[in-house]
Amino acid sequence: MITLPFVRRNVTSSCCQRFKSATNMNMMSRSFMSTMSLSHPEEDSHFLLILGKPGGGKGTISGKILKDFTKFHHVSTGDLLRQHVREQTKIGKEAKCYMDEGCLVPDKLMIDLVMDDASPYIDEGKSLLLDGFPRTSEQAVALDKIVDVDLVINLDIPTETIVERIADRWIHPASGRIYSYSYNPPKENGVDDITGEELVQREDDKPDLVRRRLAQYEAVTSPLVDYYEEKGVVKTFHGTMSDVIYPEVRKWLHDKVPETEDD
Repeated sequence: MITLPFVRRNVTSSCCQRFKSATNMNMMSRSFMSTMSLSHPEEDSHFLLILGKPGGGKGTISGKILKDFTKFHHVSTGDLLRQHVREQTKIGKEAKCYMDEGCLVPDKLMIDLVMDDASPYIDEGKSLLLDGFPRTSEQAVALDKIVDVDLVINLDIPTETIVERIADRWIHPASGRIYSYSYNPPKENGVDDITGEELVQREDDKPDLVRRRLAQYEAVTSPLVDYYEEKGVVKTFHGTMSDVIYPEVRKWLHDKVPETEDD
């Protein structure tokens, strides 16, 4: 009898196998014509990357940067990927093929995804705030062939601070409402404010799994931080609260991008 795992490998191996066999460097090159606009980018354009552990405040810091530095266009690869898959674009269909097979989306495709969104803004002289890619030094090398990431913010938040923050999070499954007993508690312990239904904790929000996920992130990302440190473009910010960290981020970024409009 043929087992299910065997069937899965034979039926769904096309995307993964195609990527593994794509050793020709031409396969890894940028395919969009909009890349040509990057040959002579605007002198005052910047490519800013924000790094940090999951739950470490990247979204909060990014939002503050976008408010104060209006020249930046935010590129969230996670949001873009979900949008392309949902809209069934050419990129989205190809990405979904890899995702359905349990494979990582190839670096080339992720770069295509980023540049497809970013190129019009680059043409307008906008700067980019990259969030979620690259995640490895290999991806950084591949991205450097297309754009020059010249500013990197690394948020160094203690693991236990993040564990406490995430483990404190409870949700109402039907609506997606999120509560935190430290800063946004429900009116009644353990139940949703609107429906009175029971709140639950996501399995991957439990402390042991959070620590494991953060350890995996650290192992993958440390070489990436080292890569950008060697380029001399990374600044690490330490702390536990975004409202305390951000003024330092803002000061550093303002010194690097003095012509950007800010409040």
